[in-house]
Amino acid sequence: MTRIYVDADACPVRDEAERVATRHRLALVVVSNGGIRPSANPLVETVIVASGADEADRWIADRCGPGDVVITGDVPLAARCVATGARVLRHNGEAFTAANIGAQLAMRDLMADIRAANPLGAGGGGRGFTKSDRSRFLEALEREVRAAIKAGPQA
Repeated sequence: MTRIYVDADACPVRDEAERVATRHRLALVVVSNGGIRPSANPLVETVIVASGADEADRWIADRCGPGDVVITGDVPLAARCVATGARVLRHNGEAFTAANIGAQLAMRDLMADIRAANPLGAGGGGRGFTKSDRSRFLEALEREVRAAIKAGPQA
C-alpha cells in the first residue's frame, strides 16, 4: 500500500501533503524530532524520533520502499530513499531520481566545501519559498502519488 512519508522538520508543505493524502485516502507519516503539532486527521501518523542527527532520516529510509512517496529537502536521505525504489520530491516539486541523485549529492558536497572555505560567512540563505514553489509541489506530488499507486509495491 502506498504511503507518503514527510521529513517534517522545517517542511513548508505538510498541509499540502495532507490534502493530497486525504484526497487519495493514503496514509501520511509525518516524521520529526518533535515540536510539530499532530494532525487530527485519522490518515496522518505523527512519529517523533529521538533527538539526534539523522534520526528522522534513518527512520524514514528504513521503512520506505517501492510504491511510497517521500518528501524531503535532505539530499543524503533522498539518495537512501531513491535506492529503496521510493519516489522522492523536494518541497518545491523537483524530483530526486536514480538519474539525478548522484549529481545532487555532488552539488551538495561542493556547496558545503564552498561554504566552509568562506571565513566571513557571506552569502547563503537562498531564495524564499514562493507560491509558485507550493503550486509546483502540489502538481508534482499529485503526479507522483498517482504513479506510485499505479505501480504499487514491488514484490
